[in-house]
Amino acid sequence: MTSSNAAAAQGAAALQGGGVTVPRHVAIIMDGNGRWAKQRGLPRAAGHKAGAEAVRRTLQAAADAGIEVLTLYAFSSENWRRSDEEISDLKGLMRFYVEKELNRLIHERVRLRLIGDYRAFGAEMTRLLDRAVEKTAKNDRLTLVVALNYGSRQEIASAAAKAASAGEVTPEAIGGNLETAGLPELDLLIRTSGEVRLSNFLLWQAAYAELLFTPVLWPDFDEMCFADALDQFAARQRRFGGR
Repeated sequence: MTSSNAAAAQGAAALQGGGVTVPRHVAIIMDGNGRWAKQRGLPRAAGHKAGAEAVRRTLQAAADAGIEVLTLYAFSSENWRRSDEEISDLKGLMRFYVEKELNRLIHERVRLRLIGDYRAFGAEMTRLLDRAVEKTAKNDRLTLVVALNYGSRQEIASAAAKAASAGEVTPEAIGGNLETAGLPELDLLIRTSGEVRLSNFLLWQAAYAELLFTPVLWPDFDEMCFADALDQFAARQRRFGGR
């Protein structure tokens, strides 16, 4: 960790010690790569590459802030409707990122966890992803959850079916069968690019999460944007249905 990152981590610890609320679990809908590229007259692939850099910045910022879990919406089950060329570009970028960033995840003690039917990306990608999950399984600083070929409605339906087969359809039973079972409750959900919807992402988990929508396009999302999101979270009064 660089000295500046270490200083940021110390600052986050001081804030926690001073009573400022830091979310345990933050999720992000990373939106705006295509618009970012279009504004610059670049191909969409350039936007996705710039978006991958934003992932790196945000992961570091989350770790420095003391976040326990960061969940990123990388590829939805509806994204298959995009062009074959764009899907191919996304797959290539995922492969490059997994191969290049694995050592960084290990060094920074980041545990990788996957949700969604990522095996739909093929045998080679599945092998790379499974290897990354295995190699980082014992890391304990931050858990990075990546949603790949993920859709929340399907996740809830599957969890309800499992609960029903066990003879107990309760909120607790359904929650225990979700792909995020065992993780802290979702505290903060951020969506970039100015869109104001959840797009079939963590619908059950977001029941009492704080929602934050920012006009910033994902490739422009940086440490300052993340810090601002945490500040806004800390300023809110969470009621969980109470007055």
